Amino acid sequence: MRIFAGTLFLAGSLAAASIPTTQVQGNYVEARTADVYTGACFANSEVDLVGNLAVFGWKINHGTFEGVNVDGMSVVGVVKASSTLGNRFGSAYPVKSVLIVDEKASPEQQLALRGFAQRMAGDLLQDIVRVELAPIDLTIDGSIHQTKAKLTAGTLATITTRAIANGDHICANEITWYDPLTKVDHAMPAVATAHTFRGSGLGTTWSSPDKRSAFVAEFHLSE
Repeated sequence: MRIFAGTLFLAGSLAAASIPTTQVQGNYVEARTADVYTGACFANSEVDLVGNLAVFGWKINHGTFEGVNVDGMSVVGVVKASSTLGNRFGSAYPVKSVLIVDEKASPEQQLALRGFAQRMAGDLLQDIVRVELAPIDLTIDGSIHQTKAKLTAGTLATITTRAIANGDHICANEITWYDPLTKVDHAMPAVATAHTFRGSGLGTTWSSPDKRSAFVAEFHLSE
């Protein structure tokens, strides 16, 4: 009986250990200061000149991160790179960043949201120079295929997007030139009708509207 009970205990412990403590899914939007949907000639003419600034944010619809419930929470990253983000032939590093955390989050949730954002964005959020608390709202009108989204992080950062239309094509050879900055499941390029950062910490602020510089996406993380 002792052996049987011990076997059951061990099996139960292994099963508990195998249950993921991180299960997160939701929506994502980003915008940068270079077109992500563009022709090669335009992209090559802009590289190392623009595209080193970006705002990106996640709305967690459901989930826990490392055992902490983060349902309904949001977090936003803002980055200033040394060169064009996503350049296939060069490095954008070093990168400095500001993290904006949902003001509704408890101290425990704030730490979880920071860990989640760093897990999703990798090296882009390794040098966080400032952390802000702000009300964050990220909404997507319909499915991500409609690419109409709005992200506000207090008065610090804003992104609004719309679908790319026929009138947005310049050379008729455009492709999705850059990949999204963070891990996503499915992303659609979009026009950023607004893309601003008005906060502190990066030594610059910006407004970069009316560019094909955005992605609207879904994400999930399971570990």
